[in-house]
Amino acid sequence: MSEPVWIGIDLGTQSVRALAVDSAGETVASAHRPLGGTRSGNRHEQDPATWWTRTAEALAALDLRGREVGAVAVCATSGTVLLTGTDGTPRTPGLMYDDTRAGAFADVAQEAGEALWSRLGYRMQPAWALPKVLWWRQEGLLGPDVRLAHQPDVVTAALVGHPVAGDASHALKTGYDLIEDRWPSDILSALDISADVLPEVVRPGTVLGEVCADAASSTGIPAGTPVVAGMTDGCAAQLAAGALDVGEWNSVLGTTLALKGVSTTLPHDPTGAVYSHRAPHGDLWLPGGASSTGAGAIRALFPDADLTALTAAAARVDDVPLCYPLIGHGERFPFVATEARGFLDGGPLEAPGDPARVFAAVCTGVAHLERLSFELLASAGADVGGPVTFTGGGARNEWWNQLRCDVLGVPVRLPVNPEPALGMAVLAAGALSGDIPAAAKRLVRVRRTLEPDRKRHDELTPAYHAFTAALADRGWWKE
Repeated sequence: MSEPVWIGIDLGTQSVRALAVDSAGETVASAHRPLGGTRSGNRHEQDPATWWTRTAEALAALDLRGREVGAVAVCATSGTVLLTGTDGTPRTPGLMYDDTRAGAFADVAQEAGEALWSRLGYRMQPAWALPKVLWWRQEGLLGPDVRLAHQPDVVTAALVGHPVAGDASHALKTGYDLIEDRWPSDILSALDISADVLPEVVRPGTVLGEVCADAASSTGIPAGTPVVAGMTDGCAAQLAAGALDVGEWNSVLGTTLALKGVSTTLPHDPTGAVYSHRAPHGDLWLPGGASSTGAGAIRALFPDADLTALTAAAARVDDVPLCYPLIGHGERFPFVATEARGFLDGGPLEAPGDPARVFAAVCTGVAHLERLSFELLASAGADVGGPVTFTGGGARNEWWNQLRCDVLGVPVRLPVNPEPALGMAVLAAGALSGDIPAAAKRLVRVRRTLEPDRKRHDELTPAYHAFTAALADRGWWKE
């Protein structure tokens, strides 16, 4: 009999993706189906019924060539929640991760649980799930026959055939106490939220049940296949990057820049820029943060440019101006400053003059911000001594990868397939074998390793210090 395949499901904003890989990380089959939503002002909703129907369609489209399925796990967007009946039937739309209709309740939630949130190292944010629960309470929707569910719970319940426990990763933004591993009853009482509304929570990697006959008929996944509790999409990407040993980090450069790593202790950042998930293995933490800056500045400033040609021209620029590449208003990591604005060479961030010079400045500014992020994480108590893995759309630019590597001064790994669905396949395989890091070493393949140019690192450091000084002069960062 051939070795089993492991299936990861990624419930994103625009699509659901299913990926089956073998025990060496080779893709056996993949499929995706679109997801649609409704946006209006500060509201962003999706129909929870489509999460399962589209997932079932994607799974049914996988050509597994008769292979056994070892297990399946699901990741989804962090902070996306809905209300269901006790039988799991949706009662409300899914309020998405960036829906801020409940923003006025963030301060209420923060005040009620400030001591715990401080111990956990974060502040309640307007788009987080706990404020949404308070908004539902105000709307009169919290009753004895109502239950809160996180986005992946809809799919795992459909796979198993009945409501199942949620995972601690998705429950973080609903106020779950990751230190004591329980819902904080005193805080819930102060907020007039019945604990009966909230789901049972288990650690990521826990087997929730088995694929039922109805789900097997809809998906083609054999009945009896274990269904494993997943993690948020950000944590899933970290697993897909193979960054699971202490001191290892995954830096995701997409529209924005996000970092996640592994630490033996819970880092503490009084500004709230850093928050931590529990690792699915060992007594470890996964600290990190997400910036408001990143490769989105490239898209905004150079919407129609030939980026290959622009990169080649930028590589020849010697006098790179100082740049903080923020598009829009406000920063959340590595510093929290609602008044933050992007700047270029002392003025506003725009693309006049020499495009190559501006492009080089933006890329260097992102690299500076990345280095500053690691300094913040280190000061908060996180171990940042291990290698860094680059993923995200920005990691397709090899010149930018080497620039970032040189600015950081540490080795950098570039994985073959860093998508969150692979991270869930890793979690599924590791949960069944009892060794998640070992599963990551088998399934995650590295296509290339970069070494920093030490001389270049030293040459780039004065510009980095000028960058941090410019942030400090504006009152956004304390040196």
